[in-house]
Amino acid sequence: MLVLTKSLFALMIGFISSVIFGLIIIPFLKKLKLRQRINVYVEGHRSKAGTPTMGGIIFVVPTLAVTLGLLLLGKINFSINLLIVLFVFVSYALIGFVDDYVSISHDRNAGLSVKQKLLLQFIIALVVYVLFRHFGTGNSVLEITFLHLKLPLGWFYGVFILLLLVGFSNAVNLTDGLDGLAGGLSGIAFLAFGLISMASTYAVGYKDISIFCFILTGSILGFLVYNGHPAKVFMGDMGSLTLGATLAVIAVITSHEVSLFLIGGVFIIETISVIMQVSSYTLFRKRVFLMTPIHHHFEKLGWTEKDIVTTFWTGGFVLALLALIYGVWL
Repeated sequence: MLVLTKSLFALMIGFISSVIFGLIIIPFLKKLKLRQRINVYVEGHRSKAGTPTMGGIIFVVPTLAVTLGLLLLGKINFSINLLIVLFVFVSYALIGFVDDYVSISHDRNAGLSVKQKLLLQFIIALVVYVLFRHFGTGNSVLEITFLHLKLPLGWFYGVFILLLLVGFSNAVNLTDGLDGLAGGLSGIAFLAFGLISMASTYAVGYKDISIFCFILTGSILGFLVYNGHPAKVFMGDMGSLTLGATLAVIAVITSHEVSLFLIGGVFIIETISVIMQVSSYTLFRKRVFLMTPIHHHFEKLGWTEKDIVTTFWTGGFVLALLALIYGVWL
Protein backbone atom coordinates (compact mmCIF):
# COMPACT_ATOMS: atom_id res chain seq x y z
CA MET A 1 0.00 0.00 0.00
CA LEU A 2 2.88 2.37 0.81
CA VAL A 3 4.44 1.78 -2.63
CA LEU A 4 1.09 2.43 -4.31
CA THR A 5 0.67 5.66 -2.34
CA LYS A 6 4.17 6.76 -3.32
CA SER A 7 3.39 5.93 -6.94
CA LEU A 8 0.23 8.03 -6.97
CA PHE A 9 2.10 10.88 -5.31
CA ALA A 10 4.87 10.57 -7.91
CA LEU A 11 2.32 10.68 -10.73
CA MET A 12 0.63 13.74 -9.21
CA ILE A 13 3.82 15.71 -8.63
CA GLY A 14 5.08 14.81 -12.10
CA PHE A 15 1.84 16.14 -13.58
CA ILE A 16 1.83 19.38 -11.57
CA SER A 17 5.52 20.06 -12.28
CA SER A 18 5.03 19.48 -15.99
CA VAL A 19 1.97 21.73 -16.25
CA ILE A 20 3.75 24.57 -14.41
CA PHE A 21 6.94 24.12 -16.43
CA GLY A 22 4.92 24.13 -19.66
CA LEU A 23 3.38 27.50 -18.75
CA ILE A 24 6.88 28.90 -18.37
CA ILE A 25 8.70 27.27 -21.28
CA ILE A 26 6.17 27.48 -24.16
CA PRO A 27 6.29 31.30 -24.43
CA PHE A 28 10.09 30.97 -24.36
CA LEU A 29 10.03 28.45 -27.23
CA LYS A 30 7.77 30.80 -29.21
CA LYS A 31 10.10 33.71 -28.56
CA LEU A 32 13.06 31.72 -29.87
CA LYS A 33 10.96 30.80 -32.95
CA LEU A 34 11.64 27.07 -32.49
CA ARG A 35 8.97 26.04 -34.96
CA GLN A 36 8.19 22.63 -36.43
CA ARG A 37 8.27 22.23 -40.20
CA ILE A 38 4.85 21.00 -41.31
CA ASN A 39 4.17 18.02 -43.59
CA VAL A 40 2.82 19.75 -46.72
CA TYR A 41 1.39 16.46 -48.03
CA VAL A 42 -1.32 16.45 -45.37
CA GLU A 43 -3.73 19.29 -46.13
CA GLY A 44 -5.20 19.40 -42.64
CA HIS A 45 -1.78 20.09 -41.11
CA ARG A 46 -1.24 23.46 -42.81
CA SER A 47 -2.97 25.23 -39.93
CA LYS A 48 -0.29 23.84 -37.59
CA ALA A 49 2.41 26.00 -39.18
CA GLY A 50 4.20 28.14 -36.61
CA THR A 51 3.54 25.80 -33.68
CA PRO A 52 6.69 25.58 -31.52
CA THR A 53 8.53 22.26 -31.21
CA MET A 54 11.03 20.76 -28.73
CA GLY A 55 8.07 20.34 -26.36
CA GLY A 56 9.64 17.16 -25.01
CA ILE A 57 11.49 19.44 -22.63
CA ILE A 58 8.15 19.89 -20.82
CA PHE A 59 8.28 16.33 -19.48
CA VAL A 60 12.03 15.67 -19.63
CA VAL A 61 13.12 18.44 -17.25
CA PRO A 62 10.36 17.97 -14.60
CA THR A 63 10.84 14.17 -14.60
CA LEU A 64 14.59 14.53 -14.10
CA ALA A 65 14.21 17.29 -11.50
CA VAL A 66 11.60 15.42 -9.45
CA THR A 67 13.57 12.16 -9.57
CA LEU A 68 16.80 13.84 -8.46
CA GLY A 69 14.87 15.74 -5.78
CA LEU A 70 13.43 12.54 -4.35
CA LEU A 71 16.90 10.98 -4.41
CA LEU A 72 18.40 13.90 -2.48
CA LEU A 73 15.54 13.80 0.05
CA GLY A 74 16.02 10.05 0.51
CA LYS A 75 12.49 9.24 -0.65
CA ILE A 76 13.86 6.86 -3.27
CA ASN A 77 17.15 4.99 -3.24
CA PHE A 78 20.00 5.08 -5.71
CA SER A 79 20.77 1.85 -7.57
CA ILE A 80 22.78 0.86 -10.63
CA ASN A 81 19.54 0.10 -12.49
CA LEU A 82 18.11 3.54 -11.77
CA LEU A 83 21.42 5.02 -12.94
CA ILE A 84 21.10 3.10 -16.23
CA VAL A 85 17.55 4.37 -16.75
CA LEU A 86 18.53 7.98 -16.02
CA PHE A 87 21.61 7.67 -18.24
CA VAL A 88 19.51 6.55 -21.22
CA PHE A 89 16.82 9.14 -20.43
CA VAL A 90 19.28 12.05 -20.38
CA SER A 91 21.47 10.77 -23.25
CA TYR A 92 18.59 10.39 -25.67
CA ALA A 93 17.12 13.72 -24.57
CA LEU A 94 20.44 15.34 -25.54
CA ILE A 95 20.52 13.53 -28.90
CA GLY A 96 16.95 14.67 -29.56
CA PHE A 97 17.75 18.23 -28.48
CA VAL A 98 20.71 18.46 -30.87
CA ASP A 99 18.68 16.82 -33.65
CA ASP A 100 15.84 19.32 -33.20
CA TYR A 101 18.22 22.26 -32.97
CA VAL A 102 20.11 21.34 -36.14
CA SER A 103 16.83 20.79 -37.98
CA ILE A 104 15.40 24.15 -36.91
CA SER A 105 18.59 26.17 -37.36
CA HIS A 106 19.05 24.80 -40.91
CA ASP A 107 15.31 25.09 -41.70
CA ARG A 108 14.92 21.47 -42.79
CA ASN A 109 13.16 18.31 -41.59
CA ALA A 110 16.42 16.35 -41.18
CA GLY A 111 18.67 17.08 -38.21
CA LEU A 112 21.60 14.82 -37.40
CA SER A 113 22.60 12.37 -40.13
CA VAL A 114 21.71 8.68 -39.81
CA LYS A 115 25.38 7.81 -39.26
CA GLN A 116 25.74 10.39 -36.49
CA LYS A 117 22.61 9.13 -34.71
CA LEU A 118 23.66 5.49 -34.99
CA LEU A 119 27.14 6.23 -33.66
CA LEU A 120 25.77 8.07 -30.63
CA GLN A 121 23.19 5.35 -29.99
CA PHE A 122 25.86 2.64 -30.33
CA ILE A 123 27.95 4.35 -27.64
CA ILE A 124 24.93 4.63 -25.34
CA ALA A 125 24.01 0.96 -25.87
CA LEU A 126 27.61 -0.09 -25.14
CA VAL A 127 27.63 1.86 -21.86
CA VAL A 128 24.25 0.36 -20.90
CA TYR A 129 25.49 -3.16 -21.64
CA VAL A 130 28.66 -2.69 -19.57
CA LEU A 131 26.77 -1.19 -16.62
CA PHE A 132 24.03 -3.81 -16.80
CA ARG A 133 26.28 -6.86 -17.15
CA HIS A 134 29.35 -5.94 -15.10
CA PHE A 135 28.01 -3.62 -12.40
CA GLY A 136 24.39 -4.68 -12.18
CA THR A 137 22.73 -8.04 -11.71
CA GLY A 138 21.67 -8.50 -15.32
CA ASN A 139 22.39 -11.59 -17.36
CA SER A 140 22.51 -12.08 -21.11
CA VAL A 141 19.40 -14.26 -21.25
CA LEU A 142 16.22 -13.49 -23.14
CA GLU A 143 13.34 -15.25 -21.41
CA ILE A 144 10.02 -16.04 -23.09
CA THR A 145 8.00 -17.29 -20.15
CA PHE A 146 4.86 -18.51 -21.91
CA LEU A 147 7.04 -20.81 -24.02
CA HIS A 148 9.21 -21.73 -21.02
CA LEU A 149 12.15 -20.68 -23.17
CA LYS A 150 15.44 -19.13 -22.08
CA LEU A 151 17.80 -17.94 -24.80
CA PRO A 152 21.40 -17.25 -23.64
CA LEU A 153 22.58 -14.51 -26.01
CA GLY A 154 26.06 -13.90 -24.61
CA TRP A 155 27.75 -10.83 -26.09
CA PHE A 156 24.95 -10.57 -28.67
CA TYR A 157 22.76 -9.29 -25.83
CA GLY A 158 24.60 -5.98 -26.26
CA VAL A 159 23.51 -5.91 -29.90
CA PHE A 160 19.99 -6.79 -28.78
CA ILE A 161 20.00 -3.78 -26.41
CA LEU A 162 21.17 -1.55 -29.26
CA LEU A 163 18.39 -2.82 -31.54
CA LEU A 164 15.77 -2.20 -28.85
CA LEU A 165 17.00 1.31 -28.10
CA VAL A 166 17.29 2.30 -31.77
CA GLY A 167 14.10 0.52 -32.79
CA PHE A 168 11.79 1.91 -30.14
CA SER A 169 13.24 5.43 -30.10
CA ASN A 170 12.58 5.66 -33.84
CA ALA A 171 9.19 3.92 -33.53
CA VAL A 172 7.92 6.58 -31.12
CA ASN A 173 9.47 9.23 -33.36
CA LEU A 174 7.50 7.93 -36.38
CA THR A 175 4.29 7.85 -34.33
CA ASP A 176 4.67 11.49 -33.31
CA GLY A 177 2.65 12.90 -36.20
CA LEU A 178 -0.72 13.83 -34.72
CA ASP A 179 -1.62 15.98 -31.72
CA GLY A 180 -1.35 13.89 -28.56
CA LEU A 181 -0.82 10.56 -30.35
CA ALA A 182 2.71 9.62 -29.28
CA GLY A 183 2.31 11.34 -25.91
CA GLY A 184 -0.87 9.48 -24.99
CA LEU A 185 0.48 6.11 -26.10
CA SER A 186 3.70 6.73 -24.16
CA GLY A 187 1.76 7.68 -21.03
CA ILE A 188 -0.15 4.38 -21.24
CA ALA A 189 3.10 2.48 -21.84
CA PHE A 190 4.94 3.97 -18.85
CA LEU A 191 1.93 3.46 -16.61
CA ALA A 192 2.01 -0.24 -17.57
CA PHE A 193 5.75 -0.47 -16.98
CA GLY A 194 5.33 1.29 -13.65
CA LEU A 195 3.05 -1.56 -12.57
CA ILE A 196 5.37 -4.17 -14.10
CA SER A 197 8.40 -2.67 -12.34
CA MET A 198 6.52 -2.67 -9.05
CA ALA A 199 6.17 -6.45 -9.34
CA SER A 200 9.72 -7.09 -10.61
CA THR A 201 11.14 -7.88 -7.17
CA TYR A 202 14.17 -9.65 -8.69
CA ALA A 203 15.45 -6.40 -10.21
CA VAL A 204 17.69 -4.22 -8.02
CA GLY A 205 15.90 -0.94 -7.26
CA TYR A 206 12.60 -2.15 -8.75
CA LYS A 207 10.52 0.12 -6.49
CA ASP A 208 12.51 3.21 -7.46
CA ILE A 209 12.26 2.41 -11.18
CA SER A 210 8.51 2.06 -10.67
CA ILE A 211 8.40 5.49 -9.02
CA PHE A 212 10.37 6.93 -11.96
CA CYS A 213 7.82 5.45 -14.39
CA PHE A 214 4.96 7.08 -12.50
CA ILE A 215 6.75 10.44 -12.35
CA LEU A 216 7.26 10.27 -16.11
CA THR A 217 3.63 9.21 -16.67
CA GLY A 218 2.45 12.25 -14.72
CA SER A 219 4.82 14.53 -16.62
CA ILE A 220 3.55 13.19 -19.95
CA LEU A 221 -0.03 13.85 -18.83
CA GLY A 222 1.02 17.41 -18.02
CA PHE A 223 2.57 17.69 -21.48
CA LEU A 224 -0.69 16.50 -23.05
CA VAL A 225 -2.42 19.56 -21.56
CA TYR A 226 -0.49 21.52 -24.20
CA ASN A 227 -0.08 18.83 -26.87
CA GLY A 228 -3.73 17.73 -27.13
CA HIS A 229 -5.63 18.84 -30.23
CA PRO A 230 -5.14 21.60 -31.22
CA ALA A 231 -1.53 21.39 -30.05
CA LYS A 232 0.12 24.45 -28.56
CA VAL A 233 3.50 22.72 -28.77
CA PHE A 234 4.92 19.65 -30.52
CA MET A 235 7.01 16.96 -28.83
CA GLY A 236 9.95 17.03 -31.24
CA ASP A 237 12.77 14.49 -31.36
CA MET A 238 13.88 15.51 -27.88
CA GLY A 239 10.71 13.94 -26.55
CA SER A 240 10.03 11.04 -28.90
CA LEU A 241 13.56 9.60 -28.97
CA THR A 242 13.78 9.85 -25.18
CA LEU A 243 10.47 8.09 -24.55
CA GLY A 244 11.16 5.18 -26.92
CA ALA A 245 14.66 4.49 -25.64
CA THR A 246 13.60 4.76 -21.99
CA LEU A 247 10.77 2.28 -22.55
CA ALA A 248 13.26 -0.14 -24.09
CA VAL A 249 15.83 0.08 -21.30
CA ILE A 250 13.20 -0.39 -18.57
CA ALA A 251 11.98 -3.49 -20.41
CA VAL A 252 15.57 -4.83 -20.39
CA ILE A 253 16.13 -4.11 -16.69
CA THR A 254 12.84 -5.71 -15.64
CA SER A 255 13.36 -8.66 -18.05
CA HIS A 256 10.08 -7.85 -19.79
CA GLU A 257 11.37 -7.47 -23.32
CA VAL A 258 8.49 -9.55 -24.69
CA SER A 259 5.98 -7.36 -22.82
CA LEU A 260 7.54 -4.34 -24.54
CA PHE A 261 6.42 -5.65 -27.92
CA LEU A 262 2.83 -5.81 -26.63
CA ILE A 263 2.84 -2.52 -24.74
CA GLY A 264 4.53 -0.77 -27.66
CA GLY A 265 2.39 -2.59 -30.21
CA VAL A 266 0.96 0.55 -31.82
CA PHE A 267 4.46 2.00 -32.20
CA ILE A 268 5.52 -1.23 -33.90
CA ILE A 269 2.53 -1.17 -36.27
CA GLU A 270 3.38 2.41 -37.24
CA THR A 271 6.96 1.37 -37.98
CA ILE A 272 5.97 -1.74 -39.93
CA SER A 273 3.63 0.36 -42.08
CA VAL A 274 6.57 2.54 -43.12
CA ILE A 275 8.78 -0.49 -43.85
CA MET A 276 6.02 -2.10 -45.94
CA GLN A 277 5.40 1.10 -47.88
CA VAL A 278 9.06 1.72 -48.67
CA SER A 279 9.72 -1.93 -49.56
CA SER A 280 6.66 -2.21 -51.79
CA TYR A 281 7.39 1.02 -53.64
CA THR A 282 11.08 0.19 -54.05
CA LEU A 283 10.43 -3.31 -55.39
CA PHE A 284 7.13 -2.96 -57.25
CA ARG A 285 6.52 0.80 -57.56
CA LYS A 286 3.23 0.27 -55.74
CA ARG A 287 2.01 1.69 -52.46
CA VAL A 288 0.36 -0.44 -49.78
CA PHE A 289 -1.10 2.56 -47.94
CA LEU A 290 -2.29 5.96 -49.08
CA MET A 291 0.43 7.47 -46.87
CA THR A 292 2.64 6.37 -44.00
CA PRO A 293 3.07 6.19 -41.06
CA ILE A 294 -0.31 4.52 -40.95
CA HIS A 295 -2.03 7.31 -38.99
CA HIS A 296 -1.69 9.44 -42.15
CA HIS A 297 -3.40 6.66 -44.13
CA PHE A 298 -6.49 7.10 -41.97
CA GLU A 299 -6.30 10.86 -42.43
CA LYS A 300 -6.34 10.33 -46.20
CA LEU A 301 -9.41 8.10 -45.74
CA GLY A 302 -11.19 11.06 -44.14
CA TRP A 303 -10.89 10.22 -40.44
CA THR A 304 -10.61 13.23 -38.14
CA GLU A 305 -7.42 13.68 -36.16
CA LYS A 306 -9.26 13.26 -32.86
CA ASP A 307 -10.87 9.99 -34.00
CA ILE A 308 -7.53 8.54 -35.09
CA VAL A 309 -5.82 9.49 -31.83
CA THR A 310 -8.69 8.12 -29.70
CA THR A 311 -8.72 4.84 -31.66
CA PHE A 312 -4.96 4.40 -31.40
CA TRP A 313 -4.99 5.24 -27.67
CA THR A 314 -7.69 2.60 -27.17
CA GLY A 315 -5.58 0.06 -29.05
CA GLY A 316 -2.54 0.95 -26.95
CA PHE A 317 -4.54 0.61 -23.73
CA VAL A 318 -5.89 -2.84 -24.68
CA LEU A 319 -2.39 -4.03 -25.62
CA ALA A 320 -1.02 -2.71 -22.32
CA LEU A 321 -3.70 -4.66 -20.43
CA LEU A 322 -2.80 -7.81 -22.36
CA ALA A 323 0.87 -7.25 -21.49
CA LEU A 324 0.01 -6.93 -17.80
CA ILE A 325 -2.02 -10.16 -17.98
CA TYR A 326 0.94 -11.82 -19.70
CA GLY A 327 3.28 -10.53 -17.01
CA VAL A 328 1.13 -11.90 -14.20
CA TRP A 329 -0.09 -15.25 -15.49
CA LEU A 330 2.19 -16.38 -18.34
